[in-house]
Amino acid sequence: MTSAEILSRYITFFIDQKHARIANSPLVLLNDPTTLFTSSGMQALIPYLLGEIHPDGKRLVNAQNCIRTQDIEEVGDNRHTTFFRMVGNWSLGDYFKKEQLPWFFTFLTDKEKGLGLDPQKLYVTVFAGDEKNDIPKDTESATIWKELFKSEGIEAKEVELLNEEQGGRLGMQDGRIFYYDVKKNWWSRSGVPDNMPSGEPGGPDSEVFYDFGTAHDKTFGEHCHPNCDCGRFMEIGNSVFMQYQKQEDGSFKELPQKNVDFGGGFERFAAAVNNNSDVFTSDLYKKIISEIEQSTNQSYSDISVTKLMRVIADHLKASVFLIKDGVTPSNKEQGYVLRRLLRRAAVKMYLLNAAKLDHSVFSKIIDAVISTEKNINDNDFDQKNDFIHQTILTELEKFTQTLSKGFKEMEKNIDQLDHVAFDLFQTHGFPFEIIEELAKEKGKGVDKKAFQDALQKHKDLSRTQSAGKFKGGLADHSEKTIMGHTATHLLHQALRDVLGNHVHQTGSNITSERVRFDFNYENRLTDEQIQEIQEIVNKKIEENLPVHFELIPTSEAHIMGAIGLFMDTYGEKSKIYFIGDTSENYKSAYSIEFCGGPHVDFTGVLKSFKIIKQENLGKNQKRLYAAVNFEK
Repeated sequence: MTSAEILSRYITFFIDQKHARIANSPLVLLNDPTTLFTSSGMQALIPYLLGEIHPDGKRLVNAQNCIRTQDIEEVGDNRHTTFFRMVGNWSLGDYFKKEQLPWFFTFLTDKEKGLGLDPQKLYVTVFAGDEKNDIPKDTESATIWKELFKSEGIEAKEVELLNEEQGGRLGMQDGRIFYYDVKKNWWSRSGVPDNMPSGEPGGPDSEVFYDFGTAHDKTFGEHCHPNCDCGRFMEIGNSVFMQYQKQEDGSFKELPQKNVDFGGGFERFAAAVNNNSDVFTSDLYKKIISEIEQSTNQSYSDISVTKLMRVIADHLKASVFLIKDGVTPSNKEQGYVLRRLLRRAAVKMYLLNAAKLDHSVFSKIIDAVISTEKNINDNDFDQKNDFIHQTILTELEKFTQTLSKGFKEMEKNIDQLDHVAFDLFQTHGFPFEIIEELAKEKGKGVDKKAFQDALQKHKDLSRTQSAGKFKGGLADHSEKTIMGHTATHLLHQALRDVLGNHVHQTGSNITSERVRFDFNYENRLTDEQIQEIQEIVNKKIEENLPVHFELIPTSEAHIMGAIGLFMDTYGEKSKIYFIGDTSENYKSAYSIEFCGGPHVDFTGVLKSFKIIKQENLGKNQKRLYAAVNFEK
C-alpha cells in the first residue's frame, strides 16, 4: 500500500463517519507568537476545542504538515523527523470514547477500508488515574479495548504500570492493555494536572503501539513494554479525551462539552503497513534516499552512513516545505531554524563526500523531495519550484564560505579545541564529528564530554525558555493584546493603501506591550510613508468603526477581496472579520480579512496607534513595531 493510498483511506474512512475535511494550516501560523511552527493538527483548532463554533461543524478530519525542532539532534534514528504529517480527527462536543476507539481500531485492522494491520501486533495504553487530584482510572477506555480485541479472538489482559520505571521492571506479562500515569497518558496544554491553571481543560489519552517484534535491548531496562525506547514498539496514534476542567480550588470537574482530539503519525502508519520500523525505507523517503546514494556513491545499508543520509533527507524535506510556506533563511526565529537545517544537511553531505561539497547534488535531492510529495497531498509545488531551488542553493553557497571561516578558526585554535568546539558548533554549524576528525589529523584530541555537557546545557536552556509557550492564538487574551490584534488589520490595509495592493502580511507577533507586523516590500519605508500609514490608522480609530465577523463561503470571501495568507488552504466556509461594514455592503468596509479572532467591537477602543520602528528582515521582507492605547 502506497503512502498516498494510506492517506486517502484515512480521510475517506472518517468522511464516511460524517466528518468534514478541513484545510491544512500553514507551517507558520499567523498571529500566534507562542510557537515558531505548527507542530500538531490540533494547534489551529484550540479556539474550537475551547468552545468556539467551527464553520465546518462538530466532526472534523485532516492531514496536517508539521515541524518539530525541539530535539533536532535526535534526528538520525529510525523514527524521529523534523518534518512530518499528522493525520487527525476531532469531535467538538459530539462523539466520545465509545465511538472513537472502535473507529480507530477498525481503521487500523480493516483490510478493505483501512490499513489491514494484524491486531496481534497492536498494544494500547490507558490512563492509570491520579489519586492526588482525585481523577479516576480510565477503566472505560480499557473496557472498550478489551471488547475490541476480543472481537478478533485476542484476550487483552490489563497490566498495572503506574509509571514508566515500574513498567520497565514489570515487563510485558502477556499484557495487551497497559496503564501509565500522568506523565504518559494525560494531556493538557500545560502538561500534568498539577501544572494546569484554573479553567484549563485536559484529560486522559489512549495510545496505540505497533509491535515490530525486534529483540529487546536491555540497555533501556530489564523488561520491555510499549513505552520502552528500545525500538520494538512504535506509537502510531493517540486519542485524547478532553474530559475535565481544573477549578479555582485545584479540583477537577467534568466538562459539559467533551472533545476528542486524535493525532496519528502518517509516516508511522507507513512504517507499520510495511512492518519496517525504519520510516526512511517507506515510499515517503525512498526516492530521496536513492538520490543521496547516487550522489555520494554510497549505500544506505552501510550503517556507517545511514544516520548521515537520514539527516540529509529529513532536513532537506523540512526545508522545502518551510520555503514553500514562505520562510526564508535568516538569523531570527523561523528563518534561523531553516538556516540551521540547511547547514546541518550540508555538513552531513560534506562528511559523506569525504570533504567535498558539490552543491549540484542538492538540486537533484530537492527534485526527489518535490516529486515524492506531489504524489502525496501537495499539488502547489509547481509555481514555487524555482524559488525553492534558488533559496536553498543560494544559502548553501553562502555556507561554503562559512565552512571556510570555521576551518580557519579551527586552525587558529588547534591547541585549545576543548574551549572552542562548542562555539564552532554554535557559530558555524560544525558538528563534533568534523572537529574531532580534523583534530585527529593534527594529532590532537578533543574532550567529547565537555562538548556534550555544553550542548546539554544549551538544550536545557532552550527548553526552559520555550516551556509553557504554546497556548494557542495570541500571546494572551488580555484587553491590550486583543486591541493590538485589531490594530494589525488596520495596519495591513493602511500599508496596502500607501504602498499598493501587492503588499501582504507575512507574519505577526502580538503581545500586551506591542505589535510586531511582517510584510513583503522591496524598499525601506520613508519617514513620510510611515507618517501617512500611521495617520490612516489613527483616522480609522477616531471614526470608531464597527468590527465583527461572519461565517461565509470562502469563494464569496475571495470575490469580496478578503485578505489572507495561504489562500488555497481555507475550507468551504471561513471566518471573515469586517471593519467598517458588513458583507452585504462589503465595498464600504475598510478592512476584510480571513481571521480566527478575537477582536474589539469598535476601533475607537484602540484610542491611539504609533509606529515605533522598522527592520529589514532580508530580501523584500520588512518588519514594523507599533503600540496602541499609549499616552500621547
